[in-house]
Amino acid sequence: MSEAYKQAGVDIDAGNETVERIRAHVKRTYRPEVLGDIGGFGGAFALGKYENPVLVSATDGVGTKLKLAFVTDLHDSIGIDCVAMCVNDLVVQGAEPLFFLDYLATGKLQPAQAESVVKGIADGCVDAGCALIGGETAEMPGMYAKGEYDIAGFCVGAVERDRLIDGSTIESGDVLIGLASNGLHSNGFSLARHVLFANGMDLDLAKELLTPTRIYVKTLLTLMKEFNVKGAAHITGGGLIENVPRMLPEGLTAEVDPATWDVPEIFNRIQHVGDVSDEDMFRTFNMGIGMVLCVPKEQAVEVIARASELGEKVERIGEIVTGDKDFQWAGENS
Repeated sequence: MSEAYKQAGVDIDAGNETVERIRAHVKRTYRPEVLGDIGGFGGAFALGKYENPVLVSATDGVGTKLKLAFVTDLHDSIGIDCVAMCVNDLVVQGAEPLFFLDYLATGKLQPAQAESVVKGIADGCVDAGCALIGGETAEMPGMYAKGEYDIAGFCVGAVERDRLIDGSTIESGDVLIGLASNGLHSNGFSLARHVLFANGMDLDLAKELLTPTRIYVKTLLTLMKEFNVKGAAHITGGGLIENVPRMLPEGLTAEVDPATWDVPEIFNRIQHVGDVSDEDMFRTFNMGIGMVLCVPKEQAVEVIARASELGEKVERIGEIVTGDKDFQWAGENS
């Protein structure tokens, strides 16, 4: 290898070792449509079964949740988060995630650490049913603190044009159904860390907060096949207040009743310790609801029952009403 490049801080041998370490993880995500093998200049995927496909794409990262991975030296769940943040954004539009690409950047490449991250990415891809067909591992001396890195992902999915979910058929009287989250998922960690670790790091709590973002793909694709899901919202930064209205046509309001689900204790702890207002909590965190579906009133009971069968904790959390607001809490004047 180039000794000059190594002296400058870039270890090509470490890069090659990383590729060999991640090869098996990548291969287990492959679908029949994947063409070629790891190591090419680009990933190839044959779009086969669709008659009139619409491609849907999403890209995202993990944010400052990474800080907890650094202090605990636990990195595999971070990869799941990266996948989840992308594929959950795709599936709300009815799209099946097809393939995923990752970007991992660090100051000094540590092959074992990189393998752990990519293992998590592969785990997430298997859960979502998409193939990990490529990525980039960048070693950039001087850009990151020792042991630290950043990660981002990009995913492409497809849906038949006549099955694309855009919220346009939502009407007053439709029901909002909430699927429970696993906790913070990957949003609000700057505030959570500021509040919870102001007096020092609690490693046990940090490990708990690394619980990966729930991937809802298989549940939603099943429900969308069996029922008339008119709209869906992935509850990320901005919480219910800002994300649910993104699926609504003009002239309609999402009316949500926060008494219909149990808020996980971690959110109550953040609010109490940090003296955070209700408004800030609901605009920063998912507050226990990771995904919201909008369905016709006459199908709501069946959808809830089926989602429960698929392993989700699910509640009816509200309804759609006519109004000039995007969002309101039950009992508010419209």
